[in-house]
Amino acid sequence: MKGESERTVGARVILVDAVDIQPACLGLYCGKTLLFKNGSTEIYGECGVCPRGQRTNAQKYCQPCTESPELYDWLYLGFMAMLPLVLHWFFIEWYSGKKSSSALFQHITALFECTMAAIITLLVSDPVGVLYIHSCRVLMLSDWYTMLYNPSPDYVTTVHCTHEAVYPLYTIVFIYYAFCLVLMMLLRPLLVKKIACGLGKSDRFKSIYAALYFFPILTVLQAVGGGLLYYAFPYIILVLSLVTLAVYMSASEIENCYDLLVRKKRLIVLFSHWLLHAYGIISISRVDKLEQDLPLLALVPTPALFYLFTAKFTEPSRILSEGANGH
Repeated sequence: MKGESERTVGARVILVDAVDIQPACLGLYCGKTLLFKNGSTEIYGECGVCPRGQRTNAQKYCQPCTESPELYDWLYLGFMAMLPLVLHWFFIEWYSGKKSSSALFQHITALFECTMAAIITLLVSDPVGVLYIHSCRVLMLSDWYTMLYNPSPDYVTTVHCTHEAVYPLYTIVFIYYAFCLVLMMLLRPLLVKKIACGLGKSDRFKSIYAALYFFPILTVLQAVGGGLLYYAFPYIILVLSLVTLAVYMSASEIENCYDLLVRKKRLIVLFSHWLLHAYGIISISRVDKLEQDLPLLALVPTPALFYLFTAKFTEPSRILSEGANGH
């Protein structure tokens, strides 16, 4: 018995030594994939790329993405979902004209298209058939650009470990844009052909043609700058919403509260910008401390009030008239 126990101990020592002399898993995003698991026994493969839906942990093992997205992740996805909707509304308004009665129906159709695309995207994502997703935590900017961190141990051969470390925040946006495009091509032409009677034949489909341009642009933007947008989108929302609100109020020659209340459309635009202001503030604060962050929402009406109080000093109507006259 004593000899058998010694042999057993010796075997264990040899096994530990064999594990210790295995080559290290190089690269920031290379990991070992689980090949077999039986109870407490786990067998991992060689170091390489992790399968889709997994990312490496601190021990260089590929682990499934089973966490729920944080609030900030949902806000980022909401921002990327809003971009095509806002562009749809802008070009519909731009090409419909003031006398066209079809703009409202096109706005509603665009909202329906984007909403349905978002729902379908969630349903086809993991886990399939439910309106929530599993994701991996975003730790740093390089998580979005794993293709830049493929190691070359001998400076000749490259070990390709490119995978979606931020699963599914990167690819889910492309899936959403694809569904938006498909639904638009199925629904919008029929609607425009039926109700866009106030427009000429050449102008009826211009908002659709515009979408065929901005969808590829949004796709490239996500492919190249997805990681940058993830960290910068709250500030982009605040800056753009402030600029567009000031431009709209000056172009509409709104100089006091009466000018603002005289038309319902102006109130709708104002409240829409207020929602964007609130969205940006919540995204920046992330509502980590609710009692401290919620009072920041009181700043939402501040830009509009500041504009109304200072409009009499700048006189936007005079500036617009001088610009139209070429002075």
